[in-house]
Amino acid sequence: MTATPHVLTDSATMLRRNLRHALRYPSMTVVSIGMPVLLLLLFVGVFGGALGEGVGATAREGGYIDYIAPGIILMAVTSGCLSVSVAVSVDMTAGITARFRTMPIARSAILTGHVAGTMIQTVASTLLVVLVAVAMGFRPHAGPLDWLLVSALLLALVFALTWLAVGLGLVAKNPEGASNSPLLIQFLPFLGSAIVPTGTMPDGVRWFAEYQPFTPITETVRGLLTGTPIGHDGWTSAAWCTVIALAGYLWSRWLFDRDPSR
Repeated sequence: MTATPHVLTDSATMLRRNLRHALRYPSMTVVSIGMPVLLLLLFVGVFGGALGEGVGATAREGGYIDYIAPGIILMAVTSGCLSVSVAVSVDMTAGITARFRTMPIARSAILTGHVAGTMIQTVASTLLVVLVAVAMGFRPHAGPLDWLLVSALLLALVFALTWLAVGLGLVAKNPEGASNSPLLIQFLPFLGSAIVPTGTMPDGVRWFAEYQPFTPITETVRGLLTGTPIGHDGWTSAAWCTVIALAGYLWSRWLFDRDPSR
């Protein structure tokens, strides 16, 4: 068997392993799906009236849900970081990865299985959040091309954040630490334009919000779905996804290839 089919076969085996773990231990998946849905219910059903008045002309005729839904969709994307970080840390600290190293398995397949499995779960949870938002009154004005661009951007973001979370899981000393480290990633959309426009924030917070990665990504998704201009945010979003993906991948591979005695 040549190298490429061997890697693909091993990666598929690792993918099946991770998906079976997700089915047998669904708590992480439930949290990843449930939290964005709860946030959507909270901010639209409880705070929607007050926040909608604050957003004002920024919100479309559909109300505050048209403004916040794209931000909650991004939060669904970030929620997948927790599960992969913990799963990688468990494999490392429990000796499972050390066992895999002694077997005739392509080394790259071990991490690839984690990444592919998490991407499938994250895409499924994100799709559920979109359906819940539509059920609550979100009415996108996107055409087929807009949906295609949104899907491509979200997939790129899922890929980038998953590799970054893999690195966080590899560097964590234990699964408890791995469960805490992705919280900053999950919190970043709140410090952007996901909930309210950056123009309503104090100067220091506004500066951070405008230059952190999730604000242009949020504005791109919002613009494509609601029919508002995205300006340079589209290219900025693509650049951020590329940088995060490359940094996360290289960092994760370096951590994984170092001395296994860690």
